[in-house]
Amino acid sequence: MSGIFSSIGRRGLFLMDPEVAHGMSITALRSGFIPTCMVPHDPRLQQTVAGLVFPNPLGMAAGYDKNAEVPGPLLKLGFGFTEIGTVTPRPQSGNPKPRIFRLVENEAVINRLGFNNEGHAAALARLIAAGLRGLVGVNIGANKDSEDRIADYVKGIETFASVASYFTANISSPNTPGLRDLQARESLSALLKAVLEKRDAEAQKLNRALPVFLKIAPDLTEEGLDDIAAEVLAHNLDGLIVSNTTLSRDGLRPGQNNGEAGGLSGKPLFDLSTTVLAKMRKRVGPALPIIGVGGVSSAETALEKIRAGADLVQLYSCMVYEGPALPGRIVRGLSTLVERERVGNIGELRDSAVDRWAERGI
Repeated sequence: MSGIFSSIGRRGLFLMDPEVAHGMSITALRSGFIPTCMVPHDPRLQQTVAGLVFPNPLGMAAGYDKNAEVPGPLLKLGFGFTEIGTVTPRPQSGNPKPRIFRLVENEAVINRLGFNNEGHAAALARLIAAGLRGLVGVNIGANKDSEDRIADYVKGIETFASVASYFTANISSPNTPGLRDLQARESLSALLKAVLEKRDAEAQKLNRALPVFLKIAPDLTEEGLDDIAAEVLAHNLDGLIVSNTTLSRDGLRPGQNNGEAGGLSGKPLFDLSTTVLAKMRKRVGPALPIIGVGGVSSAETALEKIRAGADLVQLYSCMVYEGPALPGRIVRGLSTLVERERVGNIGELRDSAVDRWAERGI
């Protein structure tokens, strides 16, 4: 990690409540206090996925910039793309505080935020005002008290079609009661049908592609993975994001906050999320794009996600421990690894370890 962050920033931030520290990091990015990281363009890292050209395969996952406050500054840290949200039609406060917990001994985070956000209108206004040229995805969800959750996702497509580079339908957060039920086959079929119909209508109006990804949980059974793969392929979805946070606490070293309720992210999620990624790659075949998320903390772990079947990767929680220099360091490290592997493009390494990862149990 960077010297400044390790010696000053991390110690100071870790004295604060995690949610307060998160807010301060947003303020620092917005104000320009955190310096930009000019990552040299490496054509060997450029990827075309779902019709979009990504300058490099590393993105900021949803959850950090919930309200579209800093997509531009995040891209300037070296990310090839970023994803705002999860955003719901109406503002909601989320679950009671405290609701974010650091597991320092495990370099992990547990959160039970519950889709706290300022709603569609606020995020849309910021995205329009920003006028960004980079790739910004919009992660959409449903209000906790919604009477029609599928309609909330459809509303998200309608609201952000003019500004989103792509959409992610988040049906896998463990912190909204009943939300993961949308992963069940019948419910998922209805959701995908409605969302993609609205997407097609908006894409026709705009005369451009509007890719839609589905973000799934890492806690699915083999049967659950089968059902999701079947529905995704039947509906010609643009891609998957694997995975969200986990309810599992397997493999954690003893430490503070291990027993808190909520979704676990960070380094301990790497093996589970990468296993599920490889299993889904085996099920959906080579053509469907997959974004791998969970425990990415270095160029080596990012590349391992790609070897396990990912076209692109995202991170968030590991930056809590490694600081804002992490994305730039990973992107530069990927260039070094591509050079070492003697390939013309990092995409040539995709799937080289799928079988090894897919053989693991979940």
